[in-house]
Amino acid sequence: MRRTTTALVGLSCAAALTLSACSSDAETPTTSAPATAADGPITIVASTNVWGSVAEAVAGNLATVESIIADPSADPHSYEASPGDAAKVAEASLVVYNGGGYDEFITDILSSEGKDVPSVNAFELLDSDHAHEESENTAHESADGHSHGEVNEHVWYNVETAAATAESIADKLGQLDPENAAQYTTNAEAFHEQVHAITDVTAKIAADHPAVPVAQTEPIAHYLIEESGLDDKTPEDFKDAIEEGTDPSPASIAATRDLFTSNSVEALIYNIQTQDAVTQDIRSTAEAAGIPVVEVTETLPEGQTYIEWQTKAAQDLDAALSAS
Repeated sequence: MRRTTTALVGLSCAAALTLSACSSDAETPTTSAPATAADGPITIVASTNVWGSVAEAVAGNLATVESIIADPSADPHSYEASPGDAAKVAEASLVVYNGGGYDEFITDILSSEGKDVPSVNAFELLDSDHAHEESENTAHESADGHSHGEVNEHVWYNVETAAATAESIADKLGQLDPENAAQYTTNAEAFHEQVHAITDVTAKIAADHPAVPVAQTEPIAHYLIEESGLDDKTPEDFKDAIEEGTDPSPASIAATRDLFTSNSVEALIYNIQTQDAVTQDIRSTAEAAGIPVVEVTETLPEGQTYIEWQTKAAQDLDAALSAS
C-alpha cells in the first residue's frame, strides 16, 4: 500500500547523478559552506515552499527565492530530484532546507555536486536558543532525525525553530550582501514577532485544554500538539507505518479506531496531503463518532504565507477542541 500523492518523478534511484531521495534512516552529513559577498544577484533555493516562504520573509525584494517543491499535493519524503533541480541548488547563493532526513534529496545534491554552497538546515536549529527547553532536551535522543520517541523531523510545526531558521537565513544573507545586512536582520526580527502570535494561540490551547487527548494519522503536527500541551494517544506503530507508506498492523488499526469509537480523544489531526484507504477510514470513524477533524498539510496551500498557514493550523485546533 502506498499513500495517495501526486508523484514527482525525476531521476531513478540508479540515476547517473545519484540524486535519488530514496527512503533512508539517516541524513547524509553535510556542512554549510561559509558565505562570502556575492558578485551578482542573490538567489535562494528552498527545498519546499514552507522554507521558501520563510526565506521570502527575510529576503524581501533583495533576493530571488525559488522553491523546488511547491505543489500542495506533493510528498517531499519521496521526491526525486531532477538534473534541473541539481543545477538550481549548485548555482544558488543560498540553500534553505528542512533536514533531519525529511528532504534528503537536498543533502544528496549538496554532497554530490562537489561545490560548496552556503546552506541553512532547519532541523539543526531545533535545539537552538530560540527553541523551547523541552525541544532542546529531546532533540538529542536520536541521530537520524526521524520521529522516534520525541524527536520529529517536521520542524516547521515548531514555530520557534522557524524563527531561528529565519535568523540564520538573515545571518547568511548579511554575509552574501553586507550592504543590506541590517535589513535582513530587521526582517527576521519582524518574522519572529509574527511567530509570537501563533504561540499565543498554542499557549491558549494549553491553558484551556490541559493534556487533552488527541490523535493524528501521522506525526506531521507533533510540535503543534506538543506546544499546545496536548496528549497524543495515537499508537506509535500506526503513525510510523502511515508515515513510511507501509501497512499498519491490524492491531494498530483497531487500537486507533477504538480511540474514536470509545470517545477517548477529542480531536483527530489529519494530513490531507498524504492519505490512503486506511487514513480515510480513520477519518470516517472519527466523524461518525462526532470527533472534530483538524486538517494539516506538509507544504503551503496556494496563496498562503508560512505565518498565515501556521496561524490557521493553531486556530483550527483551538476551534476543534473548543467545539468538542
